[in-house]
Amino acid sequence: MARFATPGVYIKEKNAFGYSVVQTPTAIPCFIGYTEKATRGRDSLLNKPTRVTSMKEFVNLFGGGPKTTFSVKAKGDNDYELKVDKNTQFNTYNSIRLFYANGGGTCYVISVGDYNSPINPKDLNNPETGGGLTALLTEQEPSMVVVPDATLLDKGSCYGLYQEVLRHCGADTKSRFAILDVYDGYKERTFDENDIVNQFRMGVGNNFLAFGAGYYPNLITTIYNSYDFTYKNISNVADFCKILVREAEIRFLDGASLTKPTAPAKPEGAATDEDKKKPTPPPSPNANAGLDERMVKKFETVRDEIDKMKDPKADTVVIDQNLRALSPIYRSALDKMKDELNVMSPSGAIAGVYALVDNNIGVHKAPANVSVSAVVGPCIGITSEAQEDLNLPISGKAVNAIRGFMGKGTLIWGARTLDGNSQDWRYINVRRTMIMIEQSVKYAVENYVFEPNTQQTWIKVKATIDNFLTNLWRDGALVGPSPSAAFNVSLGLGVTMTPVDILDGIMRVSVKVAISRPAEFIEITFEQKMQEAGSTEGLV
Repeated sequence: MARFATPGVYIKEKNAFGYSVVQTPTAIPCFIGYTEKATRGRDSLLNKPTRVTSMKEFVNLFGGGPKTTFSVKAKGDNDYELKVDKNTQFNTYNSIRLFYANGGGTCYVISVGDYNSPINPKDLNNPETGGGLTALLTEQEPSMVVVPDATLLDKGSCYGLYQEVLRHCGADTKSRFAILDVYDGYKERTFDENDIVNQFRMGVGNNFLAFGAGYYPNLITTIYNSYDFTYKNISNVADFCKILVREAEIRFLDGASLTKPTAPAKPEGAATDEDKKKPTPPPSPNANAGLDERMVKKFETVRDEIDKMKDPKADTVVIDQNLRALSPIYRSALDKMKDELNVMSPSGAIAGVYALVDNNIGVHKAPANVSVSAVVGPCIGITSEAQEDLNLPISGKAVNAIRGFMGKGTLIWGARTLDGNSQDWRYINVRRTMIMIEQSVKYAVENYVFEPNTQQTWIKVKATIDNFLTNLWRDGALVGPSPSAAFNVSLGLGVTMTPVDILDGIMRVSVKVAISRPAEFIEITFEQKMQEAGSTEGLV
């Protein structure tokens, strides 16, 4: 009570409105994996969740992409095979590139090691040291979890990590959603015990399935072009040189091996009088006799350029340009490198689509029937019949298809969580919308902790939640002809609380919401209609 002593007019302000609910962010993934570096100035960012708002900022903090190398092996004349050196392949950098290419904005990055570190499941989730996935427990903002490097582990470790990611989302935080890649997602389905999708379903386990979604198949992207590679991406250059030389021999010499004439051997030491009396031996026969001199010169030009590849001090750019012009196999090898690395797991692109849909429409919109950018198409074609088992399996563990459509491009053609048999949590947008509502209301109602547990406080709490849910209803997140049909907020003595609850300091609030669900199946019925009387047909 104010104390008045001096005559005058006194102003007192009173709050007319209660606290409001601020919608928590839903479009912020956290990428966990290996990066080139992890530093901000002199400070290490290793195993520290770091907020990133652009690709440029990511490169400044975590560096560029890995220098993936290949080993080459000859398979007869003019044939060879390339194989990725697994210890040089990492997925996180390119996944983040796909994230931004598909509309992503803010994200978090947890670097668990550099490109000199072998991929290890203990790096990606280490409760003992608090690294990897465990480090994400210290952050509140991220709403999605993506682990692109998981598919580079062995199959058992990959699926073990997926189970931990689902546990993190559904039990440890209850506020996040996991985007998972099918292991070996570039392969065709076999529908037997070795079927990659069925192995994925078994591998993810049976717990917290509503907090994650799987996507199949991998994508053929446009991230790389052939000029991103040179002979420096070949780990066994000497073997590659032999293949290129043999290809040149076939092109210019009809397969013959060009040899240099050998001079007669000279005796060791000074020539004696007896040596001088011996007749001079005839020169060795020229093995190159009969070859076209012009072709020989062309071959020698190519061979000399190939030999330069072995010199570590040579100008890589010049040699690369020359060999692209001179050697078809050299060009094809670079194209094969590009094609191999352009097949990528989809999780990074999917996270970008989630962010795009959330920012433009809202989390209540299913992230499906949306095109994927920076891709040529899925690496496996899926028909409507083939998708039936993906979308409606007996186990309920749906895997969302990525399909190519004529005239539409590459579309995400599925919106189901892994908990497909659940009527409550079958759809991704329902699960993610509920997470958003729960977390938003939670943070708003925290303002009333330690307030008097009385009717006045109950009215304020109810009004706060009512206003928030009304706005969601207007945005289309909740379904119903009116707010009262879309949601219900209840609290009070004799309604949600007993006198004992109040004595124990407990305020119970009950919130019921009707979240909009996607029209996954649309049926249109057509029927012929009889001509109606009064038609002008046939009148002159």
